[in-house]
Amino acid sequence: QVQLVESGGGLVQAGGSLRLSCAASGRTFSGYAMGWFRQAPGKEREFVSAISQAGSTTYYTDSVKDRFTISRDNAKFMVYLQMNSLKPEDTAVYYCAASQRSGYYMKNGNSDYWGQGTRVTVSS
Repeated sequence: QVQLVESGGGLVQAGGSLRLSCAASGRTFSGYAMGWFRQAPGKEREFVSAISQAGSTTYYTDSVKDRFTISRDNAKFMVYLQMNSLKPEDTAVYYCAASQRSGYYMKNGNSDYWGQGTRVTVSS
């Protein structure tokens, strides 16, 4: 198992930027594909982005391509989501996620471990 703790959420105006961080426990961080999901009020949890174990492959949902960038630092047991050009539609609770399978598995809406979430609010 792995413990995931997100940070970096907050209130930002449309067009602004935020960087979310996720700190993972354990010594097997490099064995997990990592990702981010989000859940807007009244909606189901949605895949946002994922990154493979070695960081060589990334995935994004269409609505965030060219605006968000996922990265990881295996030496620090950290994963990040840089969010630029934020839109009100990005408002949601963002969850860090981990899977021992693959980033592709996560792109299809699956994960094995979840953080507690960090709230992002984008105002007009």
